[in-house]
Amino acid sequence: MPFRYRLQKVLDFRIRKKDEQLIVVQKALQAVYIAEENIRKNEEEIQSTKDNMRHADPMMYDTYDKYLIHLWDKAEKLEAIRVEAQNKLDQEKAVLVKLEQGVKVLEKHKERSREAYLAEEKAAELKQYSEIGVTRFFRQKLERTEEEELVLKKLEQIDGGS
Repeated sequence: MPFRYRLQKVLDFRIRKKDEQLIVVQKALQAVYIAEENIRKNEEEIQSTKDNMRHADPMMYDTYDKYLIHLWDKAEKLEAIRVEAQNKLDQEKAVLVKLEQGVKVLEKHKERSREAYLAEEKAAELKQYSEIGVTRFFRQKLERTEEEELVLKKLEQIDGGS
């Protein structure tokens, strides 16, 4: 009979949960990348606005100042969004680590159970071979004694006849 792990359904459930959590972690990581990309674009916009301000008409300085203040406020908001996304990513990674540990524990238990099963199977097989060997030994011993008795009877007949 092949090995059958009694907690296989639990192991499959934990693996499925771990895979689902891995997808959640990937989405959270993607959100962090998007937030960082938005921050980079905003910094480029700030830099280009500063460069344009240097070449602009002095009458437009006030407008450029207001736009730069707006961009700096936007940068702070984007940084807050990135920090929040990073915190969410860290939380989801922690959950993923716990789920991976749960899977590893059951996989290790499954492996130990499988090794114990194989040891039991091997012991049963050795016992069976041992019983077969003992039976064979006694059968061969019995056959030898019967042959020896036949040889002795023949010798007695030969000796008795002469």
